[in-house]
Formats: sequence, C-alpha cells, structure tokens
Amino acid sequence: MSKTKVAGFSVSLDGYGAGPHQDLENPLGQRGLELHQWVFKTEFFKRIHGQGIESDALGAATPSAGPRDINNEFAERAAANVGAWILGRNMFGPIRGAWPDDEWKGWWGPNPPYHVPVFVLTHHARPPLEMEGGTTFYFVTDGIESGLKQAKAAAGGKDVRIGGGVATIRQYLKIGAIDEMHLAVAPVFLGKGENLFEGLNLTGLGFGVTSHVATAEVMHVILEKNSGRLK
Repeated sequence: MSKTKVAGFSVSLDGYGAGPHQDLENPLGQRGLELHQWVFKTEFFKRIHGQGIESDALGAATPSAGPRDINNEFAERAAANVGAWILGRNMFGPIRGAWPDDEWKGWWGPNPPYHVPVFVLTHHARPPLEMEGGTTFYFVTDGIESGLKQAKAAAGGKDVRIGGGVATIRQYLKIGAIDEMHLAVAPVFLGKGENLFEGLNLTGLGFGVTSHVATAEVMHVILEKNSGRLK
C-alpha cells in the first residue's frame, strides 16, 4: 500500500528543520548545514549528486567508495519506492513573489536528484519544467490537497514523499495526510529558525515511535501513524 511520507528529514535537538535567514547563500538558513552532516558523506548522497565518480579498469564510470553504513542504509530507505515528491516554494528556490522569468530552475543543476515528478506548492503559476534524468517540476497553485492528489496520481501506486520545508510538512501534518516520518535528529541546538514541532501534538495526531537507531552523527527516529506506544 502506498504511503505519504516524510523521510530523511533532519532536525535539531530543539526541533528546528532549518536555521534563520534563508537566502541564496544559505538555502537551509544559518547553521542549517549542521543538521545534514550525517548524509553528506554517504555513498548514496555522493552517487545521486554525481560526486566522487571514478573510472574502473574498463573505463566505466562508477561511484567512488563512500561509507555504506547505517546512515547510508537510512538514506537508501528514504529514497526507496518514491513515485513523486512534494516541495514547498522555498525548497525549490529563494525567489519570492511572482516569477520574474523562467531562469531559476532549482538548486540542483540540470539533473536534479529526484528522477520522478515533483510538485512545487506556490501561489504563482508557472509552466511545468522538464529536467534531465526524469525530473519534471509541476507548480501547484490551488492548495496542498490538490498537490497531494496530483502527486498520488503521478506516483502510480508508489509512495509520495513530502520533501519540505518545515512549513509544508506542518501543513500536511495538520490535515492528517502523513502516514510515516523518518526524522534524523542531529546532536545540535539551533535555538531559532523553523521549528517542526511548535504547536503540534504528534501523539494527538496519532503518531508513535516504532524504531530508533543511533549513529555517531545522528539519531534516526521512525514515527508511524496509529502505531501505539514505542516498541
């Protein structure tokens, strides 16, 4: 059965999923990169972002060795069975208000790491943007429920992944649309920024912790709706 899920989403110990003052130089906000150190060095991250590519004896391009540890396993699991993504406008880019033109095509270059349809929530219409590698960005202007309906249709029975940012995840939590969350809790305090948990009662929304695994860099916590108490 397909799920609507949050996966591989990093937060601080005090619940912040992004630092303050997000802009072109700091897309995750000040100190936001500290939340994601667990994933940057994994083999999965290097592979999907085309980093560390080497040639073998026959000249074939292969990813250079990166850690295939527990962090890498969780990163791989987060990407498994995803048929479509949903992103908030801020996750797509730093531009606010009406699109001045179609020049901005995201943070990721010509081949974004999604490789499936991506639905961007915005108040400002824009034609679909087809990129390399199977990613097409669709700009949804008629609300989060429409975005989810379109994403589910495009996913073809696979999962829909809510990629963020914090405000987008919170909106879907409030309407009860998220089935599962994998949070990567980094051992840092940000003190300010965008707080995922502020004003939300996750227990009241039906979530329980079903598993948690600690590594040197992060605590991976899996929350599932209607799961009951910690197992």
